Amino acid sequence: MFKKILAAINIHDRHVFEQALDLAKAHGASLMLLHVLSLDAEDDPSTSAYPASLGYFPELNSQIMSKYQERWKTREEEGIDLLRSLTEEATAAGIATEFSQNLGSPGKTICTIAKTWEADLIVLGRRGISGLEELFVGSSSSYVLHHAPCSVLVVQAA
Repeated sequence: MFKKILAAINIHDRHVFEQALDLAKAHGASLMLLHVLSLDAEDDPSTSAYPASLGYFPELNSQIMSKYQERWKTREEEGIDLLRSLTEEATAAGIATEFSQNLGSPGKTICTIAKTWEADLIVLGRRGISGLEELFVGSSSSYVLHHAPCSVLVVQAA
């Protein structure tokens, strides 16, 4: 029986939230919603907004750094807004719910929060990468499966 369920959420993971919420209802568990801001993410503002070679052009560098900061702030706000909205939804369904947004490597951060919060189950999605891409980019779900301090449910998008 699960008492504490950690759901690792990103902007595209409504299905992960729904699965975690259903499990929390079925087991009478509390829910922690976690969003990890990562420099490794596909939508990381730095991947296209701050090319390293522009360090030689201070004025252009300043403009690009400003754009980078704006995009990063937008990502932070979108994450918090999503977490608040989902927390309100879960709370309205009678589930004790809290949330956290952290900066770091997704897999490591998920495992650390799960251990600290003493989660019984981690629910997360997968992007579906494999082969060479997984080798070079890494896989958060794979990392969590191998390092989690508790049971893990990986939810495939519908």
